[in-house]
Amino acid sequence: MVTSKGNRASVRGSALIYILIAVALLAALTVSLMEPSGQQAQSQNSTNVFSELDGQIGFISSAISECVLTHPNQDSELTITEQENAPYPINPSDPYFDAQSADPLSDPDDTVKFIRCPGNPGGTGSNNQDHARIFGGASGKFMPPNPALFGEWEYYNGADGVAITISSSKTDSYIESALLRLNDKFAQCEAEVIDQRSGGSINITSDVTPGAGSERQCAAGNICFRYWIVLKPSAIHVDTPACP
Repeated sequence: MVTSKGNRASVRGSALIYILIAVALLAALTVSLMEPSGQQAQSQNSTNVFSELDGQIGFISSAISECVLTHPNQDSELTITEQENAPYPINPSDPYFDAQSADPLSDPDDTVKFIRCPGNPGGTGSNNQDHARIFGGASGKFMPPNPALFGEWEYYNGADGVAITISSSKTDSYIESALLRLNDKFAQCEAEVIDQRSGGSINITSDVTPGAGSERQCAAGNICFRYWIVLKPSAIHVDTPACP
């Protein structure tokens, strides 16, 4: 049988159409496979952040509770200015530590890793009022690294109560979803998400604690998460203003 040039061209044209259709279907399949993968990665990242923060909240709060239960009489030399919520640890940057400390800090700040346990002397004799660090070699408890993309946990003991706060200046979408999920785990007013990524700095405490230059803030461009260990009626709330 003899095939004409026209027929051969028609066959080649039909084959080309099938090839183009196959390429288009392969491209569509590739896109459909990639999209769930990206969403799955976002979900996994959110879960990882949630788990890390949740675990660290439990670790920090239990270590502080152990200090409070073990040393309920704390430090008799502390004044009401230095100690707003006895017998909880005072702020690590409090000037109280300037005059007496067998374990001095250079440029101390209020990060959780520096908090000390009142009533648990870190020295003897003239240093018998030292407060031993809750986290470190002496206690055997060490603060785990803060989650990627986050700063360190900060400690607050003031007129509003006792709280720990962590923040991030990154814009990854899974960070917000992780913090909202974490917030949902706790009772109303026990925790809160403070989102200032598109706004200026906002005060999140009502007083200036000793050693601090101003009220504590959630800085401009940051999303913050705060967990209350002790909560007083004067506390400033941002995402749950109807707190009792």
